[in-house]
Amino acid sequence: MRLATGGVRVSPPLALYIHLPWCVKKCPYCDFNSHAAQNIPEAAYIDALLADLEHALPDIWGRRIHSVFFGGGTPSLFSAEGIDRILTAVRTLTPLNPGAEITLEANPGTVEADKFAGFRQAGVTRVSLGIQSFNPRHLQALGRIHDAAEARRAAELAATHFDTFNLDLMYALPGQTPAEALADIEEALAYHPPHLSAYHLTLEPNTPFGHTPPPDLPDDDRAADMQATLDARLAAAGMQHYETSAYAQPGHTSRHNLNYWQFGDYLGIGAGAHSKLSFHDRIIRQMRTKHPQQYMDAVRTHSHIADTRILSRTDLPFEFMMNVLRLIDGVPAALFEERTGLPLIVCATTLQQARSRGLLETDPAQLKPTLQGQRFLNDLLGMFLAG
Repeated sequence: MRLATGGVRVSPPLALYIHLPWCVKKCPYCDFNSHAAQNIPEAAYIDALLADLEHALPDIWGRRIHSVFFGGGTPSLFSAEGIDRILTAVRTLTPLNPGAEITLEANPGTVEADKFAGFRQAGVTRVSLGIQSFNPRHLQALGRIHDAAEARRAAELAATHFDTFNLDLMYALPGQTPAEALADIEEALAYHPPHLSAYHLTLEPNTPFGHTPPPDLPDDDRAADMQATLDARLAAAGMQHYETSAYAQPGHTSRHNLNYWQFGDYLGIGAGAHSKLSFHDRIIRQMRTKHPQQYMDAVRTHSHIADTRILSRTDLPFEFMMNVLRLIDGVPAALFEERTGLPLIVCATTLQQARSRGLLETDPAQLKPTLQGQRFLNDLLGMFLAG
């Protein structure tokens, strides 16, 4: 018998997230757990990562890892030898799928040909490049460390060394026109990226942009027009819009991110990393100690788990919908019970209200946002919040 808090009969797919928290410089819009540093204690941090993974093994015992993601920060600041050491340990300690997708985030200002070749040799199968823009004025406004020439060179290297790669772009930038946003897309498409992400610039609290917004930001209507133009151009280029901000050629969706959006499980190791793990009687979320030095110290005393929370029966509908409704095609309705351990009837009233407001498609076998639901996703998700 499953408990009311939600337990699952069959474990979801499991992914591994590895957080490398250092950057050359903190960008003014970034609210990720990243820290500017001139000298990175790479060897000591990898020691802590591998100890963290060993401590976590009882929570994932016997489960295969389907994907690995090196996020940051700027993981490409680490050496190819360091990435190789981490992946060698992952293969030794866990049943990593032979064909696992292994992604590494990279900043165009921190890569060169030898390094990309080294990452590929270490086992990285996919890189995600934080281009953001090819326009020098917009790169400067965003506080990026790379220039337009470095962005182009990095895109060329990614296309040379990897069969699949992602280019990250942003739109609704300070002073950006719709023509400039489209020009970034056109330049990105020239490198034939199998995957492209296009993010609306968001002013996050506790960031410099959050405290002091940059001038001349596009208003909501102009930003919506930009998104519609980008959607149309990427569709014409054969890119499938499969998630709120993600587009891919057939066969090149991000397997790691899809696992998040389908409410799969993931183990996060490293400073500030988050985990979501399912057991037969509960689903938990964890967070590691955030500051890198404090994290490295805490791992030595097995005190690096800063927070553990069991998701309650009232938490689960929102937690599930927050992920799956980012998918343009949604998910089968049966996935709710499979991934939460709860019958879908627990949110039947909310589903009916969302459908009556035109935010969800009416097919009861699918949980799929309408075009209106995609546009007003936060309103749709808010309906599933407890209370």
